[in-house]
Amino acid sequence: MSRAFVKEGDGSLDPLPDLPISPHPNHVTPTGLAALQSRLRERQTTLAALKSRPDRLDKLPEAAAERDIRYLEARLRSAILIDPATLPLTEVAFGLIVTAVDDEGREYRFQITGEDEADATQGRITPQSPLARALLGASVGDVVTWARPAAPVELEILRIEHP
Repeated sequence: MSRAFVKEGDGSLDPLPDLPISPHPNHVTPTGLAALQSRLRERQTTLAALKSRPDRLDKLPEAAAERDIRYLEARLRSAILIDPATLPLTEVAFGLIVTAVDDEGREYRFQITGEDEADATQGRITPQSPLARALLGASVGDVVTWARPAAPVELEILRIEHP
């Protein structure tokens, strides 16, 4: 067999490609900032444990941890902290909790959060989502249109609260 197709090296693994970073401003709530910091500490601890293994033949987990650390460090460097506790409750803004009702009487509760802490199942949505774009700037009593893929939904703002 020809040696032309055999890659020889020191056994190290090339770094994994970086995770994509959002082009949007990285607004975070205090909770989101703390979660990013916690995730970074966890990944650093995991990486240290992986590097201390006596048998380090599989370096892929180390490369994945290093990639995650690069991502989290970049997100923390670009974080723009917005404390919703300091915001007035006159209109929907980043970090505030909004309760709205549709024309069938179903209530919805949302908080507009940073991308890294968004979780639709928990009602935490990103500022770039169609729902957040409809809600931002609205006041209690306003009716906004949520442009959903299935069909648009009219929502009336009932309450705006601090988390």
